[in-house]
Amino acid sequence: MEGNEQTAHVALPLKYRPMTFEDVVGQEHVTRTLRNALESGRVANAYLFIGPRGIGKTTLSRIFAKALNCTSPKGVEPCGECENCVQIAAGRSIDVVELDAASHNKVEDVRPIIEAVQFKPASSKYKIFIIDECHMLTASAWNALLKTLEEPPPYVRFVFATTEGDKVLDTIVSRCQRFDLRRIQTHQIAERLRYICGKEGIEAEEDALLAIARGAEGGMRDALSSLDQLIAFKGMKITEEDALGVFGLVSRSALEGLAGAVLKGDAAAILRAVEAFDSAGKNMRRLASELMQHFRNLLVYQTLGGATTGLEATPEQVKTLAEQAKLCDSSRIFRVADQLAAMEDKLRHVLSVRTLIEMTLIRASRLATVASVEELMRAVRALRAAQPAMSPAPVAPAAPVVAAPVAPMPAAAPVASAPAPQPRPPAAAPAPDQPQSRDLTPEEQRQMLDDRRLNDFMGIFNGAKITDMKK
Repeated sequence: MEGNEQTAHVALPLKYRPMTFEDVVGQEHVTRTLRNALESGRVANAYLFIGPRGIGKTTLSRIFAKALNCTSPKGVEPCGECENCVQIAAGRSIDVVELDAASHNKVEDVRPIIEAVQFKPASSKYKIFIIDECHMLTASAWNALLKTLEEPPPYVRFVFATTEGDKVLDTIVSRCQRFDLRRIQTHQIAERLRYICGKEGIEAEEDALLAIARGAEGGMRDALSSLDQLIAFKGMKITEEDALGVFGLVSRSALEGLAGAVLKGDAAAILRAVEAFDSAGKNMRRLASELMQHFRNLLVYQTLGGATTGLEATPEQVKTLAEQAKLCDSSRIFRVADQLAAMEDKLRHVLSVRTLIEMTLIRASRLATVASVEELMRAVRALRAAQPAMSPAPVAPAAPVVAAPVAPMPAAAPVASAPAPQPRPPAAAPAPDQPQSRDLTPEEQRQMLDDRRLNDFMGIFNGAKITDMKK
């Protein structure tokens, strides 16, 4: 501050907007291709960037324009200091024209571009036209631009950006190099926020940064705007509770606790947790979406054997996944995820969101604790494979093995009219090719009941009992 003059505040999304390809987060497949094109000199006539809001489409367009017209590049990166780089970054370059197609989408709006193409750049190597939200252009405007786009002069380049690529005419897409930008992963956004907080001197908890990243839904610009809002609200120290209160999100630990209750089949804990979230005013639809994401990560973790390359998770979340992966078989987790996916579709039309979530989670908890058909078949196959090893050894190994007589069942109280039981003659030895079943002796029954594999198999069937045993 100097006298009454104050330094103007610059919003974080503008202050920390990437200036080079190296600064762009989460779009390595695009930056690598653009770098290679610049390095080899194979620069196309037109480029089309497609993706959701706030992930870097316009930023990449400007960086690419600077790299093409930079007078002293650092390899393929723009220097950011020459006159061309400064003017392009400030939006003042006469050789780089930006058009917002959301408000300028008619034929008369693109006619100046068609006329300007005829003149060479004033002070740069290329004359570059950046058209944002290009899907808003009318079919007549596209048709007017089509011939120029197909055969532009060698000093002209076009860059288009849009959030709805399916609305761009196929004839235009076929004349562009198309890049589909993806949502930035949560842990990458959290890492970028941590870097900015360090530069700004902000004390922020790790879970607070994770909550901001979750609320941004893959958009870096939204995450930086939310961080700016929290700084204005809470000052230089931000806690997880502050971030959760602003976005209406559930804390990471509470979300993981609810997932653990589902895996353990604890219906009471599920109802208590949902009631607490609803009373606190949390976004219940967002809760369902994040639960789905958690079980997706859990299934990926189990399938890949603990590999974390396909996960959108922080190291703390990975630790929780490792613990919960031991609670349930992957086939059961898949059934739970299938229930949550069906619930997300129903949430669009249901009136009582809380009731639907409660019923779905309780149903999912039962699926998580009931053996699947695949598990039963594996257990049966394992039991059959181990059957020879389970056969008990003979009681008297020295004596020849013969069929033992069937032991009579304990007789009930004698009835006066019943005839006296006659002794049963010894059974003849069965022929080798005609096996006969017989009752097991008490010693053989004890050995069979003590076998660990049989007990493991019986544990699958809740409440099952052994009624008879024969050899």
